[in-house]
Amino acid sequence: MSRSAELARLIRDRAGAEPPELALVLGSGLGHLGAMVEGVAIPYADLPGFPHAGVSGHVPQLYVGRLEGRRVAVLGGRAHYYESGRPDAMRPALEVIAELGCERLVLTNAAGSLREDIPPGGLMLLADHLALGPNPLVGEADERRFVAMTDAHDPGLRADLRAAAAAEGVPLPEGVYCWFPGPSFETPAEIRAARVLGADAVGMSTVPEIILSRFLDLRCAAVSVITNMGAGLSSERISHGHTKAMAPLGGERLERILRRLLRG
Repeated sequence: MSRSAELARLIRDRAGAEPPELALVLGSGLGHLGAMVEGVAIPYADLPGFPHAGVSGHVPQLYVGRLEGRRVAVLGGRAHYYESGRPDAMRPALEVIAELGCERLVLTNAAGSLREDIPPGGLMLLADHLALGPNPLVGEADERRFVAMTDAHDPGLRADLRAAAAAEGVPLPEGVYCWFPGPSFETPAEIRAARVLGADAVGMSTVPEIILSRFLDLRCAAVSVITNMGAGLSSERISHGHTKAMAPLGGERLERILRRLLRG
């Protein structure tokens, strides 16, 4: 039995066998949402291969149960490339999500905006991405590693998120997210380059998870909570503390969208 199958069996023993209808990966500003799941909370420490608590603001627990009446699996924290130098650090957790029978995944993150019309406190639905870090499938022997990325950001799931946002009266513009590996923030020159390449926001996560999700046949979409403008685009001082302080502003709006998505 594979490790992901063993962990899925452990989770079913604690949380029941019903497959989750939707999985969520919570970024900065949404960590509290996991605690609202009516079900069980399993520490990552009980799930070998799941990420440790490497970044403040992330809650290293897997929540399985019901939210808005729907069966969900919620990852309260993620691993970032900059913590270990491993772009596939989230692979064990995502393999377990797939093993549980879940087919849809929504990823959330904190990001810096490159557009004046998407200011701090706003949200951006990812329509596509630019990967400026290493691919998480490097070294994969299976020929499935040649993953098509044309519809990596699932059109149907994105449409559902747009409809949920419209129902809540929350603006949800779409844009291109550019992944920088971090952990240092981008320079003004890098921000200018990202804009030339077509990016609308920048961040240090999510893209490896999107690639892995497509490899695992998970339909995925992602939403950024905008916490700051990119370097050189405003006078604000960018820091991790600033990110944590600003994330709840957009996080409240994103929570409303996610709850509406679950209610259908």
